Formats: sequence, C-alpha cells, structure tokens
Amino acid sequence: MKTIKDAKTFGELLDIKYGKLGTLKRDEFETQSKSFIVGEMIKEARKKAHLTQDDLAKKTGTKKSYISRLENGKIDIQISTLFKIFEKGLNKKLELTIR
Repeated sequence: MKTIKDAKTFGELLDIKYGKLGTLKRDEFETQSKSFIVGEMIKEARKKAHLTQDDLAKKTGTKKSYISRLENGKIDIQISTLFKIFEKGLNKKLELTIR
C-alpha cells in the first residue's frame, strides 16, 4: 500500500489520501475544494470592491451569515445566487465557457 511519502505528483497524493476520482471520499474532497475556491473568489472580489460581508449581503438580498458561510466554503452555492453576488453585489460580469 502506498503512503503519502510515495507520491511523486499532486494527483498521486490525492489518490493516496482521498482515493481515485469517482470514489465517494474523493468526490466529497473535490466538492469541498471547489466550494473553498469559489468562497475565496467571492471574498477577494468583495474586499477589492471595498465591501463588508454585510454590504454585499444587503446588495444581493441575502444575509451576512450566508456570505460568511459562502466565503468559508461551508455551503454550496446555486448558480443563480453566484451570478447575483458577482453581478448585482460586486458589479462584475460572469461569463461561462462550456467545453
């Protein structure tokens, strides 16, 4: 059985620690990672716009606690809410590229 010390790439490290892609543990890790990344993007854009979490919540019709949970990767976000936060709250245009 391989250990973390045996990993030569980041992908191998993830396979050892969380399992291969498609396994429950790995899928949960991937989902949490994406939530964290989206949260960091929101936090960075909010700070760049010189807004508090409360300011952003008011502009988007949500609550400060919701913005906080999003920024900390604690909850999943609906696409419609993501667009509302960036477009109404942060005055940023989001464009999706589908591959």
